[in-house]
Amino acid sequence: MTDVATAPDHFDPPGDKPADRSFASSIRSMEIDTRLLGMLVALLVIWITFHVWSGGTFLTPRNLWNLTVQTSAVAIMATGMVLIIVSRNIDLSVGAMLAVVGMWMALLQAEILPDILGFDSPWTWVITLVAGITFGALIGAFQGAIVAYVGVPSFIVTLGGLLIWRGAAWAMASGRTISPMDNIFGRFGGGGGLEGTIGGGWSWIVGISASIGIVFLLINSRRRRVRYGFKLRPRWADYTIGVIGVGVILGAIFYLNRYYLPELLARQEAEAQGIAWPADGLNISLGLANPVLLAIVVALVMTFVATRLSFGRYIFAIGGNPEAAELAGINTKVTTVKTFALMGILVAIAAAVQIARLDAAVSGLGQLTELYVIAAAVIGGTSLSGGIGTIPGAVLGALVMQSLQSGMVLVGVDAPLQDIAVGVVLVLAVALDTFYRRRSTA
Repeated sequence: MTDVATAPDHFDPPGDKPADRSFASSIRSMEIDTRLLGMLVALLVIWITFHVWSGGTFLTPRNLWNLTVQTSAVAIMATGMVLIIVSRNIDLSVGAMLAVVGMWMALLQAEILPDILGFDSPWTWVITLVAGITFGALIGAFQGAIVAYVGVPSFIVTLGGLLIWRGAAWAMASGRTISPMDNIFGRFGGGGGLEGTIGGGWSWIVGISASIGIVFLLINSRRRRVRYGFKLRPRWADYTIGVIGVGVILGAIFYLNRYYLPELLARQEAEAQGIAWPADGLNISLGLANPVLLAIVVALVMTFVATRLSFGRYIFAIGGNPEAAELAGINTKVTTVKTFALMGILVAIAAAVQIARLDAAVSGLGQLTELYVIAAAVIGGTSLSGGIGTIPGAVLGALVMQSLQSGMVLVGVDAPLQDIAVGVVLVLAVALDTFYRRRSTA
């Protein structure tokens, strides 16, 4: 006869048994990347530090809204740099590529296409974007072909590209500033009031959709594990991840929606919509900026490419062991060319964001951008030895880098000291990666 005092009052399936609930064991149960968690803690420390240092300015809705816009271009390129580094390569030319592609797109819409299509043609932004993406892909594929088929190390190829494309960008306009950009194209930069954003209402729709997506992914992941007999996460871990994920997304939307359209623009919008101006004013939320939404879409697509497509698996296989990947039948040369071409496409998208945000292409466009892109990928957990890296980590790394830069500008730190700080952070990130790899192989 079973002792009632010791009989279980419920049944937990495999993987759902309650265990030691210490903090470390809880993190392991939730299967959270500890480096990613460490970055989140570091980001929180950076934000709080600069908020106190700036006298309560850093964490205001306006500053965080601007921070997300400023992060977008680097985040877009960092998602491609992850795959480049994972494949045991490097691309030092992304800043110069951004300059030459950006200058090409600016010349198209400011000087070339108006003579053909006229000003404010609805096709100008389409042709410009397609031409820019094509140009970026060709540059990336060209550099990738030299790496793959000629055998020149990517460090040398892209170092040469840094000088070549920077010089080409200057020569294309003889150092001039090319402006203005097409009105529709300018929306990619997030400026122009509501034209550069999706508004508060649509931001809530995006946030709610993302929350539903998180719940769906958690449920689907659990079902797949049951189907294939894999170990299950404890239910409390799934619930915790879901609640935190949904809470962070909806909380971010709520907070960013508190950044309202300036009164002058709000009055113009009210007049355009035929709304009477109330005595106490009108609060119109800007919502998510277009470049931020674009960066989110790029990150989701690149995550799908890296984790669900054979192309992404090939890249990780090459990074893990190039010889074994080739013996397994992977065409390493073609994969390398495609990886660099994809990097070129992402650089072109980032260039569109940058010149649209500035409403101009300047000769110094993209200077030192390669440093921030590589740093974002490495800080995000991408190993310089290849084979390891995540897209979400790179996006978070870009946010960390931009938070450092924006915070230092906000509190008045001199430019040389800003460069020193970024360099120190990059070295520490690589040192941490080296320590992590040694510990994991010990």
